[in-house]
Amino acid sequence: MTDSPRDTSATLGRVAVFAALIIVLGTVVVPLPGGVPITGQTLGVMLAGLVLGPRIAPWSIALVFALAAVGLPVLAGGRGGLGVFVGPTVGYMIGWIAGVVVIGLIMRAGRFTWWRAAVAALVGGVLVVYAFGIPVQALVTGIPLDLTALSSLAFLPGDLIKVTVATLVVVALRRAYPRAFADRRSVAEPAIVA
Repeated sequence: MTDSPRDTSATLGRVAVFAALIIVLGTVVVPLPGGVPITGQTLGVMLAGLVLGPRIAPWSIALVFALAAVGLPVLAGGRGGLGVFVGPTVGYMIGWIAGVVVIGLIMRAGRFTWWRAAVAALVGGVLVVYAFGIPVQALVTGIPLDLTALSSLAFLPGDLIKVTVATLVVVALRRAYPRAFADRRSVAEPAIVA
């Protein structure tokens, strides 16, 4: 089955909207020692995975990366250019792609529930991103892995807040506009299941 031009346009629109959301949330920056700031961008990544699913969400991330690669200041703190792909944050950025896939897979594994959204955002948006980011940050900065992991605990409270916000936003969006979700087969089911 092939998508109609209208479906393709809607998909491209969703990709662009979530790429823009990730970029805008990148303007919310709290600098920390070690070169990796706390940003709102990971909230956008979580939302992309929750709403767009595992097949479409990675394209939003890829669009952000393409814009950064050509030098546009679309990453946290107004960063852009090829240099960001060799800095201490590159592992976290790679983790965004894997993270949105994991988030989408968890969300699509069963009926929509608030707790499934929270688990998906936590596992994909925090654990998977850390699993890529911490080792690469240690490698790039030359700081031992255990110390890098320990210093990353500073991000955990902020990330847990982002998981909560992402869950609340997705629950509200599901109630208000279920068609926003890329997974059309679940639009007819109730908005929230306990």
